[in-house]
Amino acid sequence: MKIPILYGPRDIRIEEQFLQTDDLKSDQIWVQTEITALKIGTDRGNYEGAEQVPGAPDYPRWVGDSSLGIVRGVGSAVTHFQIGDRVVTQQPHQSEYIIDQSANIAKVPDNVHSEDAVFAYLYTLSGHCYRKAHFQMGENVAIIGLGVLGLGAVALGRLFGAWVVGLGNSPIRLEMADRMGAHATYMSDDPDLEMKLDDCTDGVGIDLVILTANPWPAYQKALEIVRPNGRVSIVSLLGRGEPPLSFNPLAMEWFYQKGISIIAVSGISGYLYPTNGNRFAVNRSSAYTLSLMADGRLEPKRLITHRFHYTEMAVAYEMAYRREKSMLGVIFNWRD
Repeated sequence: MKIPILYGPRDIRIEEQFLQTDDLKSDQIWVQTEITALKIGTDRGNYEGAEQVPGAPDYPRWVGDSSLGIVRGVGSAVTHFQIGDRVVTQQPHQSEYIIDQSANIAKVPDNVHSEDAVFAYLYTLSGHCYRKAHFQMGENVAIIGLGVLGLGAVALGRLFGAWVVGLGNSPIRLEMADRMGAHATYMSDDPDLEMKLDDCTDGVGIDLVILTANPWPAYQKALEIVRPNGRVSIVSLLGRGEPPLSFNPLAMEWFYQKGISIIAVSGISGYLYPTNGNRFAVNRSSAYTLSLMADGRLEPKRLITHRFHYTEMAVAYEMAYRREKSMLGVIFNWRD
């Protein structure tokens, strides 16, 4: 099989490795990759050598975590998948792999386009930002950071019944947020932003901010615009690759006096009516995300701006490293 390995900052190499596929264990599935998606923010941080995320592998390391492929073989105890199924997983960029059926793997409905389905796990994370923050239908939600993850939150918020405003640092990204269903979009550095948010929410304010951007100024903006007793749902890796802070991230006037709840979008969410196991496990939630795609209500491929052959992966990562704003949805084709 072919797999990209990152040996250090900006040093990615595609290698040939052996994969044993003719003696699968009873619960294993052999998948041949068709396409993978670039998770620009996280993958760029790994590529450029930002500080290590706790629990993440050190160099040399694999990259990527959004994959769509075809099942080519199954073990004797595999019951939910069969040869020929299209599946999405959180496996790295690679041409083929073996995965346990109990891992994060979901079958793609027949009427879902592959270029939509490959974003299923990433959009499921976008949805988790709402669930973890105990979102309620009708709330006003601001999304700060309009990459793929943030734009997924825009699209899902509209479906969930939120009034959604997108905040970004590029007119290109604001236009994309409009296309994904935002009710309003503004530049994050608009000097009249707070007044505009007050006007467009009829004075109610922003109930929930979903923060997908890493820089500290984005976090500061989230604390500033959320209403008193509101919530900030943080899915970004705050401060990754940023210089030391020049302000107090929990300053009294933004945090304590406003009574804000700051929520880390990590781990499982609480549930009012517990069941055995995790009711909203990643696989179940991803199946729901795929059902929205099957119904035609969620179409991530509208945000695809670049398609590369896997042999051009270093070119794509260099574009991400340069932070080219025209780059958003990126697909790698693994067919030789």
